[in-house]
Amino acid sequence: MRNLVVAIVVSLFCFGCPEPPAEPDLDQQLQFIVDSKVQNNDAVRSAALHIDAPPLGLNWNGAAGMADPENGVPMTPGTPSRIASNTKTFVAAAVLRLAEEGKLDIDDPIAEHLQIDFVEMLEGDGYDTGAMTIRHLLTHTSGLFDPTSLDRYTEAIVADPNHRWTRIEQLQKAVDWGDPHGAPGEFYTYCDSGYGLLGAIVENASGLTMAAAVRELLDFEKLGMISTWWETLEPEPADLPERAHQYLGDVDTFDFHPSYDLYGGGGLVSTVGDLARFYRALFTGGVFADPATTDIMLTTIDGVQPLPEARPLGYRMGIWVVEIEGMTTYRHTGFFGTLATYVPELDLVVTAVTNQNRDGGALNEMALEAIDAVAEARE
Repeated sequence: MRNLVVAIVVSLFCFGCPEPPAEPDLDQQLQFIVDSKVQNNDAVRSAALHIDAPPLGLNWNGAAGMADPENGVPMTPGTPSRIASNTKTFVAAAVLRLAEEGKLDIDDPIAEHLQIDFVEMLEGDGYDTGAMTIRHLLTHTSGLFDPTSLDRYTEAIVADPNHRWTRIEQLQKAVDWGDPHGAPGEFYTYCDSGYGLLGAIVENASGLTMAAAVRELLDFEKLGMISTWWETLEPEPADLPERAHQYLGDVDTFDFHPSYDLYGGGGLVSTVGDLARFYRALFTGGVFADPATTDIMLTTIDGVQPLPEARPLGYRMGIWVVEIEGMTTYRHTGFFGTLATYVPELDLVVTAVTNQNRDGGALNEMALEAIDAVAEARE
């Protein structure tokens, strides 16, 4: 088993690292994977992993490390974390549900679904809101400049962590700090600002707050998502463990006001278990009324060119399509070390957190090793 062979080799040169179990069963392999990400990486204070693999009769979760190192609070699979950009998958699915209900069309111009001050602000900076569609926002092909990609945005957050950002204030930064990348549909570049606009579109099309609309459209209750909520926008569910501390390098961001990443590009707090339940439902018929909507979600706009600084291609609508070891996977990640993946070939959901933005690749390693372990168990 490749992942265990690698782990054994590493352990020979790593005093105090976790020992791989002798003749391990799959549960032991998975727990070893989680333990190793904390014990082999000083930056990772905590990690959690959830595996949902019905062909193996497996629904497993595990955790390691400390959710609150200062107070000695252990990480558990049920510890909530800010999932940051994993929120985009939820927002995209909510938009597509609104399309199913006939409340919008994803090829509608955004000017038809945004309040006038948003439209005027964008048009004043040279954006054509009549040509820019909801589909462009969903696929990051709108040409909209994203201020969150700049170091100065992070620096502003760290300098004033209690600042309460508004959606329109963030859009103003997009207008003030940059210019359009090109015409809608011309270029691909990942853009939080576009998903902030989608959050506003969800509100305007549904007549509800974004938090209430996404919760209702995706039916969190039916999916059993009892540990997921929009921080500050709706009440926190009762009787949950305290949210995990999450880090930007050595900076503990636990007390940072969540409004810097709240309005659609991020904003949800969840657990690895709830994320797994959502991904299982999303890709196996439990979210959309029409199965064809899943196919729509997995399409993009042909002929779009990536900007030089763009993150990898493969983005669809709130989801990346990524080839892993010859298998197609559907996945998304979040800024503070959160990840969710569905592997159709294995009917496998993997969700993981490391609660660290600068984890040296530990999050992806954990997911890849877990996929390897499940694939080998099926052979």
